[in-house]
Amino acid sequence: MAQNDKKRVFIELGKFLSQFSEQENRKDSTVLFNDLFFEDFENLILLSQSHNGWYTPENVYFAIQSWASALSEANLEKWLSGYSIEINEPKNIGLILAGNIPLVGFHDFLSVLISGNNVLIKTSSNDQYLLPFLAKYIIAIEPELANKITFVEGKLENFDAVIATGSNNTARYFEYYFKDKPSIIRKNRNSVAVLNGEETKEQLVALGEDIFRYFGLGCRNVSKLFVPKGYSFDAFFEAIFKYQDIIHYEKYANNYDYNKAVFLMSNFKLLDNGFLTIKEDNSYASPISSVFYEYYDSIEDLQTRLQSENEQIQCIVSNKLVENSIDFGNTQRPNLWDYADNVDTISFLLTI
Repeated sequence: MAQNDKKRVFIELGKFLSQFSEQENRKDSTVLFNDLFFEDFENLILLSQSHNGWYTPENVYFAIQSWASALSEANLEKWLSGYSIEINEPKNIGLILAGNIPLVGFHDFLSVLISGNNVLIKTSSNDQYLLPFLAKYIIAIEPELANKITFVEGKLENFDAVIATGSNNTARYFEYYFKDKPSIIRKNRNSVAVLNGEETKEQLVALGEDIFRYFGLGCRNVSKLFVPKGYSFDAFFEAIFKYQDIIHYEKYANNYDYNKAVFLMSNFKLLDNGFLTIKEDNSYASPISSVFYEYYDSIEDLQTRLQSENEQIQCIVSNKLVENSIDFGNTQRPNLWDYADNVDTISFLLTI
């Protein structure tokens, strides 16, 4: 299967996905196989929250639109232009996917197929429907892909390499179980924001998106704030008030009540606005409905620390205060070339 044909398949998938948004699902007569797939995908989106209580239509639509934007011809060309992809004999690549946010494993799925390899997929019990549906769609576009995509129910077998995503605990099992195979093993990571008190209201509102999108369940969600000594959180709380309706989601509200009670019973000092608690803590990983914060003495010292602890960090958000930081509001809008854990998946697949 020629490289241009593989790119064409995913460009067509991007066009299909672009029809679906929270504002309106608009059927485009030029999109391939809409008669077979459009209504069924609409129904799947609406049913997603019954499959996983965290997969609200709003968040599923957001994930779909993010991928619709990413899968443009220009983005695919830019992403792949730096690689020489020549696979004479495809390898079988096992994927063990997480299910914390909708379509979280899609980039690995895309990378394996676009590199010319075969994919064996073990989905998370929390996300069993969206990716298989999209796989059926691209097989309809290119039937040859049916022999390159396999969803695995039981034990993952007959693979040449594996990409596995899980917690720090499951990563230890993955590392042992797959020790004789080339692998990428992803562990827990968190994202941070570095503030200096000069951020605009618009930037702090956008930071709320980085915190609350997907209820904070993704590794790209900001779970920790670094602030200068004497920092006032008043402007921050005022800006994120826009997201107050998140407390109306039962699963989020239950976590808010539980985690706030645990903090208070432990006599921790909290800042609280009725839907988010802020706690001073050295850790990066805060529980759902809470964000940790820590004071810094100087940006230079903080940058040195962040570099030394980079294996715990997925993204850094700031107003260009530290190197390699991204703009507020963009943590859950990665480009195709923004690799998880900064591990180049395509390069890995091309060296097996």
